[in-house]
Amino acid sequence: MPTTGNEPIFSFIQQGAIIKEFVIAGRNIVLGFPDDQAYQTHNTAYFGETIGRVANRVRDATIQNLNGRSCHLAANNGPNSAHGGSVGWGKKMFQGPNLEMRDGKETAVFRLRAEHGDEGYPGTVDFSVAYTASTEVEAGLEKALLIIDYEVKLADEQPEGIEETAINITNHRHVLPQKKPPPSTKLTSRHCTSYFNIGPGETITGTKATLRTDLHLPTDENGIPIGNIEPCPGVKANEAFTLDEGESDFDDCFILNDHPATVPLDTRPLPLRTAALFGHAETGMHLEVLTTEPAFQFYTGKYIDVPAVGGAPTRKAYAGFCVEPSRYINAVNVDEWRNMTVLRLGEVYGSRIGYKAWKDSGNSNS
Repeated sequence: MPTTGNEPIFSFIQQGAIIKEFVIAGRNIVLGFPDDQAYQTHNTAYFGETIGRVANRVRDATIQNLNGRSCHLAANNGPNSAHGGSVGWGKKMFQGPNLEMRDGKETAVFRLRAEHGDEGYPGTVDFSVAYTASTEVEAGLEKALLIIDYEVKLADEQPEGIEETAINITNHRHVLPQKKPPPSTKLTSRHCTSYFNIGPGETITGTKATLRTDLHLPTDENGIPIGNIEPCPGVKANEAFTLDEGESDFDDCFILNDHPATVPLDTRPLPLRTAALFGHAETGMHLEVLTTEPAFQFYTGKYIDVPAVGGAPTRKAYAGFCVEPSRYINAVNVDEWRNMTVLRLGEVYGSRIGYKAWKDSGNSNS
């Protein structure tokens, strides 16, 4: 169906079920590449990727106890495994998209089967990611909403002794602090994270941010939590602050639910709650990130270093920010946290993320 040029447009590609476009008022607010091939050759920043089998880091690239034994993973971030390994799900070619109707809305569904032993993880799993786009009106403003649903099950047939695996999915885990052509589908909101930049320039400077929590996981020098949950220095829940390149240097896991025993394996039945709000006075653009997940990584892009390629300009440090809802970092190796990430035969892992964006007259109060 033809568009007016002002309605939201979302597009995705098969590699990594990547979010390629999130267009609001004629502007793409996610970082990426016009040329799909560039995602295969130059996407060191993981723009728009679906990250699994386990997002963020696993300590020493080892899961201490799965199926009664230690599980050794691909180490690709110093001593740790990150982004699901050397070739995580964001680098895989998914099947789809298949268009389905869900709750009366057109949904683009991508599917992937990850085999036993992939990047060292035990068990063959069937994974799907579903994108549902719509618009809604709040306080007289039309807002675009993209809902992402993740679902993972262990396949019925498994190697002997395999009854469980580890899962923790998010949208596009950010670039590691070290250097290192499929068809696309397009949906408009009428039919149906990524790095975001809602400001007028090449960096996130001037963007106002409001986090709904100030609790975070303090980490060691390798980015692994030391086990406690504490307030994050310099952040106050529900109080806006302004991002500034070189000054606003965040790469922290913030906690929305600090009672890990209450986190179900499938969080989708829980209500969506706001994790963070962003606005920019000069552009009038706003972004709200919602989720059913207990935590989110907030990253302000310090290590982005992507050359001009495929029709896209050079992207440097602080070119975009991420909000990546997920489970706690390294949860599978912490007794009090591991049940939120261990998937067993007959169970279902599920999670949901919502990105809501709109443009107003320029009032950036989040």
